[in-house]
Amino acid sequence: MKDGFIKVAAVTPEIRVADPIYNKKKIIEKIAEAEKQRAVVVVFPELCITGYSCGDLFFMEPLLEEAKQSLIQIAADTAGKNMIVFVGLPVVYSGRLYNVAAALAGGQILGLIPKRCIPGYNEFYETRHFAEGMEQPVEVALTEKIRVPMGSRLLFCPESLSELMIAAEICEDIWSPNPPSISHALAGANVIVNLSASNEITGKDCYRKNLVEGQSARLICGYVYANAGDGESTQDVVYSSHNMIAENGIMLAEAERFKNQSVYAELDIQKLNGQRRRMTTFRCDKNDYQKIYFQLKREDTCLTRFVDPAPFVPGDIEERQKRCEEILSIQSMGLKKRLEHTGCKCAVVGISGGLDSTLALLVTVRAFDLLGLDRKGICAVTMPGFGTTDRTYENAVHFIRCLGTEMREVDIREAVRVHFNDIGQEESNHDVTYENGQARERTQILMDIANMKGGMVIGTGDMSELALGWATYNGDHMSMYGVNASVPKTLVRHLVRYYADTCGNEELTEILLDILDTPVSPELLPPKDGKISQKTEDLVGPYELHDFFLYYMLRCGFGPEKIFRLAVYAFCGKDGQAVGKYTPTMIYKWEKTFIRRFFSQQFKRSCLPDGPKVGTVAVSPRGDLRMPSDASADMWLARLDACANYSDFK
Repeated sequence: MKDGFIKVAAVTPEIRVADPIYNKKKIIEKIAEAEKQRAVVVVFPELCITGYSCGDLFFMEPLLEEAKQSLIQIAADTAGKNMIVFVGLPVVYSGRLYNVAAALAGGQILGLIPKRCIPGYNEFYETRHFAEGMEQPVEVALTEKIRVPMGSRLLFCPESLSELMIAAEICEDIWSPNPPSISHALAGANVIVNLSASNEITGKDCYRKNLVEGQSARLICGYVYANAGDGESTQDVVYSSHNMIAENGIMLAEAERFKNQSVYAELDIQKLNGQRRRMTTFRCDKNDYQKIYFQLKREDTCLTRFVDPAPFVPGDIEERQKRCEEILSIQSMGLKKRLEHTGCKCAVVGISGGLDSTLALLVTVRAFDLLGLDRKGICAVTMPGFGTTDRTYENAVHFIRCLGTEMREVDIREAVRVHFNDIGQEESNHDVTYENGQARERTQILMDIANMKGGMVIGTGDMSELALGWATYNGDHMSMYGVNASVPKTLVRHLVRYYADTCGNEELTEILLDILDTPVSPELLPPKDGKISQKTEDLVGPYELHDFFLYYMLRCGFGPEKIFRLAVYAFCGKDGQAVGKYTPTMIYKWEKTFIRRFFSQQFKRSCLPDGPKVGTVAVSPRGDLRMPSDASADMWLARLDACANYSDFK
């Protein structure tokens, strides 16, 4: 369970209805397969030992007795295996028949979880055969020597993995208005298993999938759903083995229906527990559950799940377009409200020909259009300096004119030279004073123009820059409203691209595409041969890596070693070898840079202007990031240094 990952499986064996001896053999075979896959939580379908479709054969003593004996033998097979297994069967207690999930580990039957919600509608006749399961555990004597607890309020807790708690429900339970899994989660269960026999009718698979995803999201848990397969199909019903594994609303693995396909995935228990701690309304305060302890070895988990190298950017094109439109709406509606509230009919935006200022002006134009204000009320200011290139300057000018806003040009070079002379700065000394003097001059110009016009300065800096502190304090760091403050750099690019694709203006599209093709740069150092000499990503590192680090640090609360492991996996592949632009050594280098800058630059984020929150990660001091400005990065850096042996992370 390295870094909180555990491997789970939803398995559908080949079965014969009413043949426990045959089914036992097939279940044991599947357990062996799961062991080879190193799964530690293995879930089989509802009533799989007998078959779900037995009907009135459930009243027959031979079937019930053989099912019990098969269960005992399956339990014995788990001895020496590093797993907990859940199988379904009918069990008699106090003269009544119950549909139960049996938890097995270490050669023992740990407990029996009865089905709480018994369907008796449409094609289901369970109420004819089964009683409603009890909540509080009772003791059931399976044999003279084997006595186990039975009740829905059982938690299965591996002694060596205290962060993992498992509970079970059965099929119809999740379809009910008050599923047992709600109570399970509030008692601390972070993995819910569901043994199911859900038949197929047209469209039911979509609803079933939504249920599993939704319940895993609502309960912030891993949800392992094992469904009956075609061996159950008889008379009027057909089963498809629709197996699923979900984690907090995300489907990690889903079987192809009608294939009896087993599915495997790694659940991130550390992530789930962290998200529950963060969510103050999620209170694990139920204490009327019986905890059953068993042994699991703590082993490394080889990752097979997808780790998105661009967690802020949806991979699906349709979803990405929807997200872009939504973010543009949030940004523009936030600015619209600020303009309305202040009675301000003028906005001042500095335009460099780069991505961030381009997005800021597009958002400002949209806000003015929503208010019905003349775009001439937007003053777009170009401020060429020592590092401005012809390409960015011309793009800025053409972009402003294409949008129909007011354009002003203020060349800052002479003013900066006067300032350098005042403070004794040599123009040939291209140090931080040389760079920041230009940035602050530009901000002063924007602020003063805003005063002249009774307007407000719209900030252009994005969240990735703020995370790294890649902003001049009281320079581009400051504005009256920062529309991009919670938009990561990797998403800025897609927002501009979305606008280019959907604006319906060929000239504007052409300009935006060239801006997208321009290297990211503050353009504060003189160009070389007319081209940009100062490329941001050469200095602070690739933004796609920094956005990856930022997401998993702030959204998930992961430590540097786990983030490094995930980054190597996402960008270098399972073998930890470079398959693209980055090697593990490069990832290590830039993560170290990220940690150093993130901690040392908090003082800049502590006094940020207002800006609209657009996603689940933000660095506003009034919202998502209440961080001391003088926190030490030493522990984080030490933990990253400790994982420099990349072979540990394959």
